[in-house]
Amino acid sequence: MKVSRRSALQMTAAAVAAPAILKASDALASSGTVKVFAWQDYIQPNIAEAFEAETGITLDLTTYGSNDEAESTVRASGGKGFDVVFPSITNAAGYVDDNGDSFLMAVPADVNTDNVIPSFMRDSASLGGVHKGEQILLPFDWGTEGVTYNSSEMPIDGQVSYGDLWVDAAKGKAAFRQKSVIMGTGLYLDATGEVPSNRMLDVYKSEDDARRVWGDITKWMLERKENFGAFWNNATEATAAFKDAGSIIGQTWDTTGLLLNRENGDFLYRAPKEGIITWLDSFGILKGAENKDQAVAFMNFMLKPETGGMFANNTGYNSAVQGAADYASDEFKAQFNEVYTADVLGNMWWWQADTPFFAPVRNEFVEIITNA
Repeated sequence: MKVSRRSALQMTAAAVAAPAILKASDALASSGTVKVFAWQDYIQPNIAEAFEAETGITLDLTTYGSNDEAESTVRASGGKGFDVVFPSITNAAGYVDDNGDSFLMAVPADVNTDNVIPSFMRDSASLGGVHKGEQILLPFDWGTEGVTYNSSEMPIDGQVSYGDLWVDAAKGKAAFRQKSVIMGTGLYLDATGEVPSNRMLDVYKSEDDARRVWGDITKWMLERKENFGAFWNNATEATAAFKDAGSIIGQTWDTTGLLLNRENGDFLYRAPKEGIITWLDSFGILKGAENKDQAVAFMNFMLKPETGGMFANNTGYNSAVQGAADYASDEFKAQFNEVYTADVLGNMWWWQADTPFFAPVRNEFVEIITNA
């Protein structure tokens, strides 16, 4: 999606007004290459081109479609081969080696951390952004998982529920990511009293609790497996589930529903009454980075409000940069206000920091669902 005229004008004005004197670190980073490992839809051409034009640094971009893919790649290389990586902050534990040391370095002092929304910076510590007393990851953006549905083919009266994926009208036409749907369905079953889970926080409590809760949820889902339509694991697959595979409802990231809505107003993205699942993504520099100065320059570029607004317009995700909303398009603002009402913002369910047993146990039940 092209940057809005307003954003382009503001970025141009900012560039003209920029001081001519560069810090020593800026001068060092005014050439060379930065190797970035990011989600598939994060660094789109308009951002890459603006970064290279402003800094003179070549952007070497590699993308991934899931946290598991990113973690396994970084671990396999011993934390080398890339400079900057974009983990979901709750997956920070996946970047710790067998000795308990993180593959990520402490955020350098010359990164503009003050540009991050203060409450996000504060909350990042408990979600995984701090390791051994050092800030290793900065909040970058946040988004949600709710329900996307085609209102012309599956009208829903009242507030949407995760349970709507399992009604008769959705047989063979429900799309979801397996590792997420057991959380959303779990919130629904907790609300109805069928599978008590303390709003799914029990799966972080102990391995026994995780197995009990996910086991009961999986059993419940398999009894309704005729509703399985399309599985997705990345943004491209999620969109294809609706465009190509015939899904009429799904548990999706916000960007899927919002971008589909921009193309066809019949598609709606809404917050389930049980609480919209909310995630926080981050970025940091690997200890094995070969281009530290360029990595700092890249992080500072991504922390500019203008870039945050461009990112939001491109993806539909929400920037964690202060002032980014001022550079978002009117279309983005309208969609945000339509989805994130005061009631929704007051009923968000945050992914928690992974416990050691969380991912392995969850993956066991994901395999059962996938192979059903």
